[in-house]
Order: sequence, then C-alpha cells, then structure tokens
Amino acid sequence: MTRPFRCFICALFAAAVAASETRAQLTLPGAAPAEAQGAKVAPAKPKHKSSGASATEAGSSGKDAEATPAAGIASLAGRPLMLNGKSGLLQISGDDKSVTIDKLQLVGEGVSDSSQRCVVDIVGETPIEATNVGRPDGLERYEAKVPACPISFDVLGGALLVPTQITACVFKAADCQTAPGGLWGPDGASLVGDAAKIVKERAAAEKAMGKILHTIEDRAGDSTQAADLVRDQNAFAGQRDELCRDYAKESVHGYCALRVTEARVALLRTRLDELGPATASKAVSEKGKKAKSKKGAKQP
Repeated sequence: MTRPFRCFICALFAAAVAASETRAQLTLPGAAPAEAQGAKVAPAKPKHKSSGASATEAGSSGKDAEATPAAGIASLAGRPLMLNGKSGLLQISGDDKSVTIDKLQLVGEGVSDSSQRCVVDIVGETPIEATNVGRPDGLERYEAKVPACPISFDVLGGALLVPTQITACVFKAADCQTAPGGLWGPDGASLVGDAAKIVKERAAAEKAMGKILHTIEDRAGDSTQAADLVRDQNAFAGQRDELCRDYAKESVHGYCALRVTEARVALLRTRLDELGPATASKAVSEKGKKAKSKKGAKQP
C-alpha cells in the first residue's frame, strides 16, 4: 500500500471519529482557555445507577477502612482518576483542610441523540474549591458547586466515591448529559498486576465488615435502627455488583469491589457508633450466652 493511500485512509478514520463525538467546554466566570486534552476516552453510561496508583500505593485496607483524611488526599493529589477506571478525568490537590478540583472532564451522551457521545471540560481561571462537609457516612466528604452538575465525593485510599445521582447532569449548550456517580479510580488496565494484593485487602475488608455487622446484629433485638441496618446489609452485595460492573477489567482485579467494601465498613462503623452503648440488660444477656456456650463446650 502506497504512502498517499495510507494517509487517505487515516484521514477518513479521523473524520469518522470526529463525527461520532462532540466536545464542549463549560467555562466558569472569569475562566481562562482550557489546556489541550490527551487521548479520547470511552463514553459513560448516564442511565446506569450507580491515576496511575496501584492498589499497593493506594494503601487503605480493611483493618483501617476509614482511612484518615490526610492519607486519603495524599494518595490522590495530582493523580488522574477516571470514572469506572476508563472515562472522564478528575484530578484534585490539597490536604484534609483544603481541597481543589484542578481538572474535571465529564463524558456522556447527547441529549437530542443518545447515540452520540460527548465530552464536557469544566475549566476556570482558578481551580474549583471543594468544601469539607464532615463524615456523614464514615469517610471524609467534599462538595463542589460545579455549574449544572454539583458534585460531592467521599475520599478512599487511591479513589473517590461519588454518590449516584437521581437525574443526569444536563449541559444544554453542549447538548450533553452525564452521570458522574460511581467510583473514580486508576485506569483499570493498570491494576491487573495488583490483583493478588487486592484480593488479600478485600478479604481483610470483608472480615472487618463481618465483625461490625455481628455486633450490629446483636443489637437488632432492642434497636430498630440496628434492625434496619441488618436489612440494608442484605442488599449490599447486589448494590456493590451493580456499581462495579462497569469498572474496567473489574473481573480480573476486583479493585472497585475492594474500595466499595471499605466504604461500607466505614459506614457501618459510623452507624454503630451512632447507636450508642448497649443497654445493661442486653450486655448481661450476651455475657450469659457466652458463658453457657463455653460451659457446654467443656462437657464430654
């Protein structure tokens, strides 16, 4: 094949790609031009509910699933995070006191034609500030007032968990709608080599979750809040699978399931603390049960 003919084919391919994707830039007040973006990213799936750092670098484990804010931010600062490890771009910087969103690129589908994918770059003259709103579900949570798409995220080791939104974010000027909810983490392909480590970390997280749940179950008899938590936990596995099914190469490394489990551990620990101490009668009852169990085990 001659060089001119090869170039002609390349030109046709480039034109086809350009026709199937639209890009728009949402400029905040006083914004400066956006920097050029790199490679194209895969489209997100707004209709679903739902970094180059390896799992080892990310660091959070089941034994310390809450992860201190400083440790969480330190593992994220400057790292490119992608929704489901494959689309968009979210990059932050700062510490536990002050966090800014330096880059935010959202991938979605056309409003008028859902078969068309679109990319919206959120840029501003200064980085977007994210406000710390405490730990409502056990992890540090930050909120950022992004035009047309207010966003909040919980900080995990090496990843950010964005709550699922009821409705998609719609950018009318760009004819684009996006759904940023889900796990923003490292490129899924970069995690394959850490699969064995991730399996061990998840086992530790599952064990921690089981211990906390057992304590909550002991309280379910005299606490409606505890009983509600136990019922909610029955749906957790299915919810985790739904949230993580689109993470790139999840079936190979299981990174999303690990981080979501760690988030669940933090939530359960927080809810358990909110229940307060067990009643004296309950404590005595549980102590008696354990004593009977030990006595029965000693009999021949």
